[in-house]
Amino acid sequence: MRLPLELRPLSYFVAVAEELHFGRAAARLHIAQPSLSVQIRKLEHSLGTALFIRDSRHVALTPAGVRLLEGSRQLLSDAERIASLTRQVGRSARSNLVIGFQANAAAELTPDILSAFRSMHPDVEVEMQSFDFSDPYVGLGDGTVDVAFIRPPVVVADWLALDTLFIEPRVLVVSSDSPLAQHDSISVEDLTGQPFVARRSTDEWRDFWLALSSRDGHDVRLGAEVSTVDECFEAILSKKGVAFSQASTQRFYSRPGLAFVPVTGIPPTPLSIGWRSDVDSLLTRDFVEAARSVATARPVPNSWMPAVEGVTSLLDRFPAKLTS
Repeated sequence: MRLPLELRPLSYFVAVAEELHFGRAAARLHIAQPSLSVQIRKLEHSLGTALFIRDSRHVALTPAGVRLLEGSRQLLSDAERIASLTRQVGRSARSNLVIGFQANAAAELTPDILSAFRSMHPDVEVEMQSFDFSDPYVGLGDGTVDVAFIRPPVVVADWLALDTLFIEPRVLVVSSDSPLAQHDSISVEDLTGQPFVARRSTDEWRDFWLALSSRDGHDVRLGAEVSTVDECFEAILSKKGVAFSQASTQRFYSRPGLAFVPVTGIPPTPLSIGWRSDVDSLLTRDFVEAARSVATARPVPNSWMPAVEGVTSLLDRFPAKLTS
């Protein structure tokens, strides 16, 4: 039997109803705007009524849309509560922990964190799961992983908890035969007009790694778009563009043909441990504590610890990107 309402289209509808703007709603949902428009029209067709009044300037709810919004919020809240309770029951009987990561995870801290956690839970199976640039939440959003190494900026959802482990500068990655590779350091102003390799990701993440907030309004010339670190480096080696990356990338991904140049005038990049605050898990809590302890005891080269005032200062430099 087909249910009259499905949760995913309802979540799309709620996003549009709350934003009253298809572009902003699509960015919030991390989907393309045309796909969102198609899903809304399908929902309207299935219900036999228009939910929005659209013109070139405005989007507004119809009376039917207002009524659906009231019920949808409650329905989605109940569904998330049921899913969270189910996850808690399932995980309480589980003896494994899934950790999401991208690129070099927590750099030199990664093996020490894993070792510290295993000393606490020697019988627990630990699985490391890699994600590409398309998911800055690194699997936490849909519960694929229990805990994740995350590089803000991300929009901090109400279910997301983050604790910064360390902060490191960003570097420019270029082809070693590029004139830029001869610089001891370089400023973002020196790169105006240079083609850049962009990450296929959410706007917040993509813009941060293009350093848009530091370009004084200058447009970025794009040479390629990529989904992984390896794709990024191949694009650079193919002379399609240059890219910013965390300083620790040089130690983990250095290869012939690439050069790494220190950059001035752009905010650094924090590395955080992230978990779902709506899921109570002893294993997750212990892994987070292990990460905190290791980060305090064994600093990553060329990085600094996130003292409270330091984190506040960092957030102040790009508040719209790190907070919702």
